[in-house]
Amino acid sequence: MSLFRLSPDSHHESDRPSATPAEAGVHRSSSSLSEAFLDSSSARDALPEEYRTRFDELRNGILAFCKEFQIPSEALKSKETFGTYLNSPKIPQKRMAEAVLLFERLEHLVTHGEPLLEQGELPEALHLKEQYDAQVSLLEQAGILKNGAIKGIDGNFYFIPTLEQVMQRLYERHLETKYDQGFTKLLLVPFGMSLDALIRIFETFLLTYKKDHPDFDLDTKNPSHVWEGYRGADGSRSLSRLIYDTPDHPLQIPKEEEDVLEKRYLDFFEHRNFIDDSKKPGGETKTQILQDQQLHPDSSAPGWRILLLQAPQEGAPGFQGISRKKMQDIQGKKIPRPGVEGEKSPWDYFFLLQEAKGDPQSPYHKESGLTPEDWIIAFMTHLEETGHPLDQDYATTLTGAFFPDSKDVPGVFWFSERQQVDLYGCHFSNPQTATGTRFAVVV
Repeated sequence: MSLFRLSPDSHHESDRPSATPAEAGVHRSSSSLSEAFLDSSSARDALPEEYRTRFDELRNGILAFCKEFQIPSEALKSKETFGTYLNSPKIPQKRMAEAVLLFERLEHLVTHGEPLLEQGELPEALHLKEQYDAQVSLLEQAGILKNGAIKGIDGNFYFIPTLEQVMQRLYERHLETKYDQGFTKLLLVPFGMSLDALIRIFETFLLTYKKDHPDFDLDTKNPSHVWEGYRGADGSRSLSRLIYDTPDHPLQIPKEEEDVLEKRYLDFFEHRNFIDDSKKPGGETKTQILQDQQLHPDSSAPGWRILLLQAPQEGAPGFQGISRKKMQDIQGKKIPRPGVEGEKSPWDYFFLLQEAKGDPQSPYHKESGLTPEDWIIAFMTHLEETGHPLDQDYATTLTGAFFPDSKDVPGVFWFSERQQVDLYGCHFSNPQTATGTRFAVVV
C-alpha cells in the first residue's frame, strides 16, 4: 500500500514484484515539486499571490518534520526518495500520515497553482473572518443589529450566529464543489425580523448612502417602490401571505396545462382560474419557521439565514451579475455551472431547483432561491462594496418565497430611470423580459 495516494493516471500495480509501501504507486517526480525545496523562491513566485503564504506553511511544515526525524532535505526531490525515509520504524504512523498529507498538498499547490481542498476544508478565497466582520459592521451601521441581536416578528430576540458557528456549518456542509463554482460571498440575513421593518431600514440606508455619496442617483422622496402585496405579508395578514421555501416544507408550484401556457394574453384574474388550486404550494410562513426553530434548540442560527452567493469571476467586490437571455457565464472546474438563463418564467426556475435537489451531478445541486430579505441585504452589501446598485435595470426573480393567494413570486430590481428600488410581484407562470434570477447556497 502506498504512503501516497495514486494519481489519476497511475497504472495498476498488482502484477509488479513486491515493493515497499513507500514505493508502490509512485512513478514520477515533479520538477516543480523539486523546485519547491531546492529553489523555493522560483516555485513560490510562480503561484498567485494569495497562495504564497500557504506555500510557506506547507514547505516549512515538511522541513520541520525532516529536521525532527533527521531526514536530509535531498530526500524531498521526489516522492520515491521521501517515501523510503518515511518507512523508518522511528517515525510514528500518525506523524507519517501528517507528513504525507503535507507533501501531497504542497505537490498539488505547485503543480496546479491552487490548494488541495479536503472535504469540509474552507478555501482561502472565502476570507471568512474578513467577510463576517464586514457583514456584522454593515448590519450594525444600518441599525438592523443591536447588541448582537435582532427583534423577530414574533417578539423574540435572535442573536447573530458567531463566526465559529458559521465555520462549523460550512465544515459540515461539504461545499467544495460550490466553492469551485464561485460561491464564496458570505451573506448574513436577519430573516426573523419583520419584512416591513427591514424595508423601512433599507430605505433609510439608501438615504444615508446618498447623503454620504452625493453622486449616487437616488429619488430621495421615494427611494423605493413597494408593491402593496408585501405589506404585512410575512405576518398575520390574510390578504397576502408570503411563504418561504424550507427543507422540510419545500415550495411545490403547480405547472399549468399546455393550452393555458398559450394564452398568456389573459388578464390576471382569468389566468388564475386555470390553476389547479388543489395542489398545495408547500412552504411555511415566517412565523411557522421561527416556531419550528424554537422547537429544535440544536439549530445553530435561529432567526437567521447564512448564505453563500457567487463572487465575480475576477474576484472583484460585490456579487456576480445574473445571466441574461442566451448569455450564460460558466464557473467551476469540477462540475461546470452555467449561469441560469434569463427571461424564463418563475415556474421554470422553481422546477430547475426541484430537479437539482435530487441530482448531485446537477450544477445547481445544493442551491436555493433568494427571499426578499436575502436580496435586500445583498443589495446593501453590493452597494457598500462597489458603489453601484445590484441588479440594475435587469430584475431578479426571488424563488425562495411565494405569494400563494395571488400566485405571485417576488421580483426586485434597481430602476435606474426612476432612481429607486422596485419590489414587485409577478405571476409564477409568465416569462419575464429583462429578468433573470440568482441562487444561493444555504449554509
